Amino acid sequence: MREIASVTINSTINHLFHFSFTTTNDNSGPNLDKLFDIIHEDDDLLVINKPADLVCHPTKGDVYSSLISRVRLYLGAAAKPSLVNRLDRETSGVTVVAKTPAVAGELGRLWETRMVEKEYLAIVHGHVREDHGLIDAPLGKDERSAVAIKDCVRPDGAAAQTEFWVERRFAGKPLTPVLSSSDGENKDVAKRLVEFTLLRLLPRTGRKHQIRIHLAHIGHPIVGDKIYGADETLYLALVERRLTDEQRAQLILPNHALHASAVRFVWRGTPVGFRCAADFRPLLDVI
Repeated sequence: MREIASVTINSTINHLFHFSFTTTNDNSGPNLDKLFDIIHEDDDLLVINKPADLVCHPTKGDVYSSLISRVRLYLGAAAKPSLVNRLDRETSGVTVVAKTPAVAGELGRLWETRMVEKEYLAIVHGHVREDHGLIDAPLGKDERSAVAIKDCVRPDGAAAQTEFWVERRFAGKPLTPVLSSSDGENKDVAKRLVEFTLLRLLPRTGRKHQIRIHLAHIGHPIVGDKIYGADETLYLALVERRLTDEQRAQLILPNHALHASAVRFVWRGTPVGFRCAADFRPLLDVI
């Protein structure tokens, strides 16, 4: 039986840092450190802190290439798990897994009632002026974009609401990365004092890319967002494997700074909540 342990280090930025580790009484079974961090596990549920840069469903044969394939590896070949909530590839955080089809159906019906509260943390560009607000803007397909999966705010779109609270406003040192250009000369990519805001967010609806679109809509895109940031061609460069060092410096982070920090719902008559802290150290190291 594996024992799960966790250590949380308090930070001035809303408990940002969290480290989980596992111990085992034997040397059998998969390496949990390589699979995922477990937040909670019982006979019906497995709740995971999904790492950034991991898809939920497989796109290639490697057993470590997707979250669901790692879950199957952990639970065994006979298991039939289902992901109850899915996060974008670059989004980290709380992911609920049903261990059986029956539990998946039960949780699926619960999710459809909109009685599930999901909380996120994000670091965005600029200082958000209001301490608290509600973004109410309908979403639909962005027909003008070269990115096929991109949506946007549009009047005829589906209703979407995102509530936010400012946790902290902060500024970093001027970003002056020195990169090598094609002709071998060094050049500065940016020289400006950068401002950021840490936000806590509660999506009141569950549209695709909702938080990312809403934050970009109010002029504060998430740091590292390749689709809804300042230049969507960065996403095209990424998928076509031609992202340059200069473009990576423009993004600041390899993955966007969005984390699913908590999920709360009533499970079989009992209120439950699962939480995991974000790891935004890569951004803090840069600024």
